[in-house]
Amino acid sequence: MPDSPANQGCFPQPSSQAKGVGFPLARLVGVVCLSTGAVLQAAIGPHSGKGRSELDLFRSLVTALSPGDMLLADALYCNYFLIATLQTIGVDVLFEQHGARTTDFRRGEALGKRDHQVHWQKPKTRPDWMTREQYQAFPEQLLVRELRVGGRILVTTLLSPRETCKRELHRLYERRWNIELDLRCIKTTLRMETLSCKTPEMIEKELWVYLLAYNLIRVLMAQAAHAAGVQPRELSFRHTVQIWTAWTSQTLAALATRQHVELFRLIAQIRVANRPKRVEPRARKRRPKPFPWLKVPRTRARRKIRKRRHRLYA
Repeated sequence: MPDSPANQGCFPQPSSQAKGVGFPLARLVGVVCLSTGAVLQAAIGPHSGKGRSELDLFRSLVTALSPGDMLLADALYCNYFLIATLQTIGVDVLFEQHGARTTDFRRGEALGKRDHQVHWQKPKTRPDWMTREQYQAFPEQLLVRELRVGGRILVTTLLSPRETCKRELHRLYERRWNIELDLRCIKTTLRMETLSCKTPEMIEKELWVYLLAYNLIRVLMAQAAHAAGVQPRELSFRHTVQIWTAWTSQTLAALATRQHVELFRLIAQIRVANRPKRVEPRARKRRPKPFPWLKVPRTRARRKIRKRRHRLYA
């Protein structure tokens, strides 16, 4: 976001960046519907600091979940206290095992090859964010299911192998990749990666407006999918944005509801390919321009340019 004093005060820049050359940075955590991609709830905060981690922000979103829900998440969320909290409200989980925890399939009750039920003991160290009363209220142990499938170890509260076999859990967890695509739609397709407001109050409004626009597009996709008899995830988000932009530019959105049938047909005409086990390298192909990094405040750099023209400055 813009490097204004107000933004820096609420969303400080990373400590690795020198004063005057960095940008304020916010952390956004959300709960997203797996079937439609809609954002159900979100929390915004600084990217660092005590009580500002991804897990800290997520704990404020637990109320967005309901009994009977199923939560998919990566290994960061696989910890004792979060699983116990979700079990209390009737929410099942499917996480990847955290790298700090050792899985020994010789322990517990065997359910199959590399598949067992095991009791996790409550950590003896109380987290800083938790009061003593909250710590004592947690159970002394949790019963979870650990299984190795698809080259990873999964942890779930779905304990019966007859109701949920390893193959089904593997297929379900692979769909967690959709959250990465949803974040790309929000940040890249809608261009939310860089914000423009200069005060924290307007920054939060800007973020919520982006999420509102994103959910409206998802509503259009859900309606178009229903009309076409397909799943919302089979439709293209970018294509929907392009169709809606062209539709509204022709002032056709004000027409009668029956005209929207044509809009839904246009949205559903392009389908997303089925790409299981998709992986993408975290690397950029386009080369950056050969300009040096700005390592001093811009006002100071301008003064040096006036003195030295455009020679390199330090």
